[in-house]
Amino acid sequence: MTKTDEPPVDKKAARKARAQSNTVDSVPMMGRLFPLGLQHVLAMYAGAVAVPLIVGGALGYSSEDMAFLISADLFVAGIATIIQSVGFWKFGVRLPLMQGVTFAAVGPMIAIGQSEGIQAIFGATIACGLFMILVAPFFAQLLRFFPPIVTGTVILIIGLSLMRVAAGWIVDGSEDGAPPINVAFAFGTLLFIILIERFAPPALQRVSVLLGLVLGTIAALFVPGMVNWSAVDGAQWFAVVTPFHFGLPTFQVASIVSMLIVGLVIMTETTGDMIAVGEIVEKPVGRKQLADGLRADGLGTVIGGVFNTFPYTAFAQNVGLVSLTGVRSRYVATAAGVILVALGLIPKVSAVVEGVPRAVLGGAGIALFGMVAASGIRTLTKVKFNNKNVLIVAISVGVALLPTVTPTIYDQFPEWFTLIFDSGISAGAITAILLNLLLNSEEMRAAKMSDPSIGSYDAVRGPAAAALVHPDARGTGLIPTQLLEDKPEVDAAPGAIAEPAPPASKD
Repeated sequence: MTKTDEPPVDKKAARKARAQSNTVDSVPMMGRLFPLGLQHVLAMYAGAVAVPLIVGGALGYSSEDMAFLISADLFVAGIATIIQSVGFWKFGVRLPLMQGVTFAAVGPMIAIGQSEGIQAIFGATIACGLFMILVAPFFAQLLRFFPPIVTGTVILIIGLSLMRVAAGWIVDGSEDGAPPINVAFAFGTLLFIILIERFAPPALQRVSVLLGLVLGTIAALFVPGMVNWSAVDGAQWFAVVTPFHFGLPTFQVASIVSMLIVGLVIMTETTGDMIAVGEIVEKPVGRKQLADGLRADGLGTVIGGVFNTFPYTAFAQNVGLVSLTGVRSRYVATAAGVILVALGLIPKVSAVVEGVPRAVLGGAGIALFGMVAASGIRTLTKVKFNNKNVLIVAISVGVALLPTVTPTIYDQFPEWFTLIFDSGISAGAITAILLNLLLNSEEMRAAKMSDPSIGSYDAVRGPAAAALVHPDARGTGLIPTQLLEDKPEVDAAPGAIAEPAPPASKD
């Protein structure tokens, strides 16, 4: 057959074949797998190393010990990510989820470390992980408390709450607000990402965030002081992460109790993240998968306590990256886990990644975290928005954002209270669950099934509101075209009031 005799390529069929190959269990080619995994690492890196930096600094550790804490953190984060994404036996949700140290444990760990020593932190962490493994199947039974109104609200809250992280990267520790140069680099990086999404070939669009970070860092090289790679020369090429580096763990009852509360917070946040990823990759999470994912969180936390680090949870910022890239493969997260393990064993490479300017990370964070919030809004489109559901979303988002906009709001409350409500994600999730149980009981849903989607005291008025509940209205727009076009002809004098049409027959 000559070249001219070859059948024409069906572009539509080719696109369909590519879409079918983009599944959770598909393995991208190695040429794409590594950059996609590296993109996930760069998205979470600053957040991953923040907790050991904060805790080690509060306990007065030397730079060498701080470096070891960071290496241990990255090493275990990689192992926990591999367990979560690949899975074995009853461990691992088998979705593209990245694992990292939770911020919810920072306060309790500093308190434990200052009173009992870091060995007590590791002992409480091991106990917390075992607790999570044991209660995972029981916690998974709570999945019925996460209908779309709750999951969509929680996902929206995750995205909105994480904007504080992006803003913190842009401010970069300045007490007088963000320097204009930082804001310029943040929005420059964001502009790079947008332009890549608009004009680049599809293969490059998949790694738009990574390319944005690379271009932003290259641009920052021309500004003195923006990129700090001074630690690269002094970093070793290889270092082994040894278990119990700081001594054998100790098990204090009070420390363990406070960390068990952290474990419940971790499971609540992880549940929201797993459901969010399941929605994005179109593979809904069931009770069994949820239990397997929570067990993996617990196992990662146990390994963390053994290898001198802290409790682990799913990282919400990477949920946004899954949505932004559209790559559903869980093996991208596996590749990222391998990279994290390598970074933990090769401190010199870790120092290079650490040199990416925080302002550049902040620009990428705006896109990532915004995509998380947008995913929540997409889930909420499945909800019938009567006034009760509007109230659930409104109050839950409001409660969740209180500690985000005013971090000191609960400083005068007991530690157990601040442990839960200082995290906007856990506070919003608890609020959404309780309000849904109160306002959307089975009896109330049955009684209100025929109610209009928008109540009489909502903002929408007149024909637009009528269009939403008209039996012939179609689509999701406020004023359906068909309803406006199919007006019955009325032979009446100008200004006369037409008689209302009889109700449509139900037969």
